[in-house]
Amino acid sequence: MTILVGTASWTDKSLIDCGRFYPRGCNSAEARLRHYATRFPMVEVDSSYYAMPSPHVAQLWAERTPPGFVFNVKAFRAFTGHQTSPTVLHKDLQQAMAATPVASKPMLYWRDFPADISDELWHRFIEALAPLRAACKLGAVHFQFAPWILRNREGLAHVGDCVQRMSGHTVSVEFRNATWFAGEHAEQTLAFERELGVAHTVVDAPQGFHNSVPAIWQATCPHLALVRLHGRNHATWNIKGQTSASDRFNYDYPDAELAELATHIRRLAEKVERVQVVFNNNHEDQGQRNAGTLMGMLGLGRPGAADSGGEQDALPL
Repeated sequence: MTILVGTASWTDKSLIDCGRFYPRGCNSAEARLRHYATRFPMVEVDSSYYAMPSPHVAQLWAERTPPGFVFNVKAFRAFTGHQTSPTVLHKDLQQAMAATPVASKPMLYWRDFPADISDELWHRFIEALAPLRAACKLGAVHFQFAPWILRNREGLAHVGDCVQRMSGHTVSVEFRNATWFAGEHAEQTLAFERELGVAHTVVDAPQGFHNSVPAIWQATCPHLALVRLHGRNHATWNIKGQTSASDRFNYDYPDAELAELATHIRRLAEKVERVQVVFNNNHEDQGQRNAGTLMGMLGLGRPGAADSGGEQDALPL
């Protein structure tokens, strides 16, 4: 069994500002990533959701991390149906969109992009992943679909198109609408994921909302299962006007909940070659501390501890 534990992003402002994870003097982007990679074997890149990633930056990520380190990359927000400001596009694409009928719209949706521009967006996204892939450090490309992507004909077709566009890559999918797993739809959605050959995402998040799905501990492809832990803060899950993502995912998992999760993760790991566990509770250093505690419960050492000949360090951060 292989279990990799990490966090969503390593550059959140509240994480840096709290001063508890990065040592004194660890102030540059390079130093922070190098330090992070001494504590965890994987990370999820979230900046790629907000703006198109850069091949140059991806090359730097590959160079600044040790062999075997894994980057999961979150898909660009337009692909997953989220509203997208034209200002996050490359300048030439902003100019191209300015010549379309939707030029005056402050926010764009995937249906707003002409076919030639949408094709170019996919081309540039895949091009940006190439350095990580060449370095054997690209894990899953993660598609977290918008809450208004429903389990209907249109939604199924959109998900299928995204997977087809990413042919040759490992893809994981996460849904944010209850229709995907309500009643008999649960087995149908798992079958759909198996047919596409994508990794099912086990979601731990507040329950009882239209944009929350239950934690279904199943695997849909033989080589990977993904667990994303968003915390269980009901009060902030759909709060309006929050100032940052860290406010929404402000949740510190108690040890009892982490122990319960560890049991499920071990069982899931018996079904696949690799399980990835990503903590998305990104308020200050909550995710890093919880990830370190979970690693200890699972008996996982810090990266390189076994290779260095020393005793494995499985203590919480």
